Amino acid sequence: MLLTTAAASLAPAADEIPILDIHQHTHYSGRPDDVLVAHQRKMGITKTILLPAGSKYGLAAQAGGNDTVVKVVKEHPGEYLFFANELPDIPEARPVIEKYLKMGAIGIGEQKFPVDCDSAAMQLIASIAQEYHVPVLMHFQYKTYNLGIENFHKMLEKYPKVNFIGHAQTFWANISKTNDQSVLYPKDKVIPGGITDRLLSDYHNMFGDLSAGSGFNAFHRDPEHGREFLKRHQNKLLYGSDCSDWDGFGPKCSGANQIAQMKELSGGDRKIQRKIFWENSVKLFRLKV
Repeated sequence: MLLTTAAASLAPAADEIPILDIHQHTHYSGRPDDVLVAHQRKMGITKTILLPAGSKYGLAAQAGGNDTVVKVVKEHPGEYLFFANELPDIPEARPVIEKYLKMGAIGIGEQKFPVDCDSAAMQLIASIAQEYHVPVLMHFQYKTYNLGIENFHKMLEKYPKVNFIGHAQTFWANISKTNDQSVLYPKDKVIPGGITDRLLSDYHNMFGDLSAGSGFNAFHRDPEHGREFLKRHQNKLLYGSDCSDWDGFGPKCSGANQIAQMKELSGGDRKIQRKIFWENSVKLFRLKV
């Protein structure tokens, strides 16, 4: 078994808050993995979770599969952890996912496939997660991946022991109560009480992955609402970058922008920052750090 919970090799300074990035990929949009490692270090990331693609599609981003994330973890012990993944609607789903869970994977995902979010295929994924006591990270995108977010409460109710992590355009667009589902990056002010807000409020097993442009936009479109939302859901939100940038800084680095955004919207509250950047993820993934 891989020692996925070893102490981080890049410990932050005593006065710095450690950062656990729950959302990165190998071979991301053609980025070499040595550049990924340099990118994460430049951003000041303490630990990174690598999310593999399944056997097809490359998560629509040329992302590497299960073997590639295991390779990086082995090469950088203590710095990287990994998930297991496979298409949910093929016969190989269970054996492949179980293989990598037994090797030390700490979650399942990124589940980014064209199925209903409460389909039999996704119930199989949830049942595996329940057996192995790991969370599932899901990419919600209207008419594309994990369809029917309005029905996802059924999964949360049927699998109360499974923690689900929501991510991507449709998850974060629904931070607002009135939302045209075809608009993936809405710019209007947020009306409180959207599907995402309700799922996070009403279900103990729903969490939010702040990564990518979708996560950033959810707070940038209405900073005033974002501050209140961040405070209210401070125990449910997890920092992730999902950043394909090569540099690790500057305007094109969504991961660095997200760190800055969370620091600003938290109003300098280091308790909230520590939860979002580190403690919530350490608790959710049951890491020994």
